[in-house]
Amino acid sequence: MNQTASKKHPWLRVTQIVIASAAFAALAACGGGGDDNNNSNSSTPAGGVKLQVVSFGDSLSDVGTYAPVIQASFGGGRFTTNPGEVWTQKVAEYYGGTLTPAYLGGFGKPLVAAGGFGYAQGGALVVNAQGQGWAPNNMAATTVPIVTQVANYLGAHTSFNSNQLVLVDGGANDILQFAATTANLTALGAALQTDYPKLVLAGKLPNSQAGQVAFIVGYLQQLANPQIAQAATQLAAQVKTIVDSGATHVVVANVPDIGNTPLGVAANVTTPGSAALLTGISAAFNYLLVQNLTALGLVGTGKVIVLDTFTWLDQQLPNYQALGFTVSNTGTACNLTSMVNNATAYAKANPGATNGLTPEQYGAQFGSSLFCSPQTYTVAGADQTYMFADSVHPTTHLYALFAQFVQQQIAATGLGK
Repeated sequence: MNQTASKKHPWLRVTQIVIASAAFAALAACGGGGDDNNNSNSSTPAGGVKLQVVSFGDSLSDVGTYAPVIQASFGGGRFTTNPGEVWTQKVAEYYGGTLTPAYLGGFGKPLVAAGGFGYAQGGALVVNAQGQGWAPNNMAATTVPIVTQVANYLGAHTSFNSNQLVLVDGGANDILQFAATTANLTALGAALQTDYPKLVLAGKLPNSQAGQVAFIVGYLQQLANPQIAQAATQLAAQVKTIVDSGATHVVVANVPDIGNTPLGVAANVTTPGSAALLTGISAAFNYLLVQNLTALGLVGTGKVIVLDTFTWLDQQLPNYQALGFTVSNTGTACNLTSMVNNATAYAKANPGATNGLTPEQYGAQFGSSLFCSPQTYTVAGADQTYMFADSVHPTTHLYALFAQFVQQQIAATGLGK
């Protein structure tokens, strides 16, 4: 997932970013990369087995594709409470390695190969190249889609092997792109109110949550632009390609419950019912993903683990205090309002630096944890006390808990501990 520039106003140049850093009160650089992607040979890792982690996906898995510019100017670089790590990095360390970006660039810098195995890019869709926050000529997020990420890996390395752990996530940005058009959610909501009850009365669907998800699945498949349904199909196809290319340990994370993120909570205040629709779409995507993985013969083979991120998140939220958090999904660790306001004020004072955007459009681009560092936390230590860094991305603490969940699911298959 990614919430940098919108598709409508993506023209954020590197010069603008560097200059605008003054509006953030000279934030210090922090966080970033890692050492290399080689597993340590000194001892058996905590995970009980040495594995090289390869990652494909979106901002939830991005280990710092955009860090060269963002880190230097803002102290950010990853979609979390920087300098904290995302879950893919924590998992890589657990199995004795590090995970660094396969490519570096964007936001005014050309995208270049960096030698790492973290192919995930913030804003990436499953298939389409113009993802969340994309702009041409590397002027903002590069959002290389997951299908291309996998192709790029195979182009460079030919195959996978049994000493690798392949982590895959995707689909959330396809949902967010769909939901960004208000008419899409309005039409789905109307269909649930009018068409779904008719199918229930006809005995074609049960009057239950499962029935509603089944209805949304059919609805998404029949759209003139069935982007979400196609994304689920193509994500499963990429897993098939990965397995067919030699991978024996593949972890596929389904989409989290977007309706239960701060984005969903805020949307529901403005438009009641929005959160339920986002939850339903997330569940429908996950249903289609498993359906496609099963149809491709990937479920039950021992080679593919499907992580139920959706249920995991929903289980953590009501227990947030017991887990050490003070704020669940009702606030963000990064002070997004201040970040946006500072950038907007800068744009008003320096209109020539915005490349034609209004000050408000310019400022809105900075409402993302990608630009977040300790200097812009809502409160000191927010990376440990808040569940969400911004409206959709987890904090360092929540990512660490998710990494533990991933490790437990892998160990349950008999791999490592």
